[in-house]
Formats: sequence, C-alpha cells, structure tokens
Amino acid sequence: MKKVLVVSNYRAGRKTAVLNKKILRKFLYKNSEDFRIVDICDVDNIDTSEFDTVIAMGGDGTINKVLPLVVNTDKTLGIIPCGTANLLAAKLGISTNIKKALKTLEKKNINKIDVILINNKPCVLRFGLGYDSDIIGKTPQSIKNKFGYFSYFIAGILFALRLIPQEYHINYSDNEFDVKASCIIVANAANMYQNLVSVGNKCKLDDGLMDIFILKTKNPIVFFIEFLNIILKRRVNNSRAMYFKTSDLKIKNKWSMGHIDGEKEKFRGDLEFKVVPSCINILN
Repeated sequence: MKKVLVVSNYRAGRKTAVLNKKILRKFLYKNSEDFRIVDICDVDNIDTSEFDTVIAMGGDGTINKVLPLVVNTDKTLGIIPCGTANLLAAKLGISTNIKKALKTLEKKNINKIDVILINNKPCVLRFGLGYDSDIIGKTPQSIKNKFGYFSYFIAGILFALRLIPQEYHINYSDNEFDVKASCIIVANAANMYQNLVSVGNKCKLDDGLMDIFILKTKNPIVFFIEFLNIILKRRVNNSRAMYFKTSDLKIKNKWSMGHIDGEKEKFRGDLEFKVVPSCINILN
C-alpha cells in the first residue's frame, strides 16, 4: 500500500468507525506513503486516480459504494468491517476487531473475487427481492444501532409472519419458467447471520457463478420448516423453495423494491444479472 484512500461511513453499525479512526491513522502513518480519509458522502467527488489502495471502513453498503472505484482496475480493496452485518468480511474471514482487521491489511495477501452486474451496477454480496429486501430495507437504523446484528434476526421473524408472494418470470441459461415467490436472492456470497446460514450450496466468491434462492411459500410455518432445512444444509428443490447456480439470469419485472449489498433500491423494468469473474483485487 503506497497511496491509500479510506472511505469511511461513520454512521454504519454502532458508529464504531468513529472510535477506530485514531487507530487507523496510526496504522496508515506506519504502512503507507500517503493517505486520505473521506466520508462516504463525498466519495463521488474524489479523484481516485492517484490511489493504489481503497479501504472501505463501514458495512456491506459502504463496500458496495466503493466498488466502482476498484472493479476491473489494478487498485486493491481493503475492508475494515464496522457495519451491522459485515457479511462480506465474515465470508472472507476478516475480523470485526480493528487490530485484527489491520493485521489482515498488513499481510498484503491479495486474492481476486467475482462481482455480479445488475443492469450494469456492481454487487459483491447479494441482491434481494421480497422477504430478504423487507428485512434489509425496513429495519430502522436506530434499531440496528441499538441491537446490532440481532435486529435482523428479530426483523426476520416478524416479516416471516407476513410473506407476500409476487409473480416473476425467470430466465437463465437454457431454462425459462414462471414462479410465484415471496423471496428471491441472487448471491455472490450467500452467507447470512455471519456464516451461520447460507442459502447457497458450496458458494464461493471466485467460482464465476451466482447462487439463486427462490422461496415459494407464504405460509410462515412452512417457511420456518424450509429455514430449518437451510440451517441443516438440506437445500433441495421442492414445493417450498428452489436452489440453482448460473452465470447469467433475467427476471421480468415491472416495479419492485429490493436491495443491493444491503442498500435498498427501487427497480423499474426487467432485471439482468451476469457474473464478472475475478475483477476485484482484495486484501484478505
């Protein structure tokens, strides 16, 4: 790391990035030639051409914000997880302890990972519609600040009591079908609740494939049965759910509220997904 840009989200998680700032500065004075720390709100106005390393200090949404700076470039992405979920960091084995996270950066071990393009917008973690989107988008920040990751667990139970299926037309590889689904997840990293649960089978960040999970029930009891199967790693296609892998996907859509890497977004028109293999250099 010679010239380092740190993009910090001081509002993420329980605002731990504020507490970590002093430790980070001390680390950068020792391990870089030059550095700059900017707030996530200002990153769009920064000329990043001089930096060889971009460090995201925040949650998964912060990482998503800096993706356009590092995808298909020779820049390296570093992560200091300070968000509520920190799912990508968990998948990569990066600790939420600031000193341990900095040791990961200090090792300078670089790997390449994939990205999903959603209508040409990059996604490194996962995209969600329906139930998954409700948990991410409708859990208030104040609740997340108070209860941390446990707030998503609470929201998951509450939203499971009112599953609302929608009609979707799905197209991937040589397959095409209609489905009534209460949740669709398109994942590059399929882990949830840290690494306790995964909606994908042997999901990897560098396999050139997306893991697709489609929940087809609106009955909360049936949902919890399927959730138990996921925990027990009994992920098989049945009347409740579908699982498959693909490198390309299309979802016919008129209007939906969803999320990309934990950031809620309105989607108008059809959704097209494709994997860009090994397009991010990441420190882990």
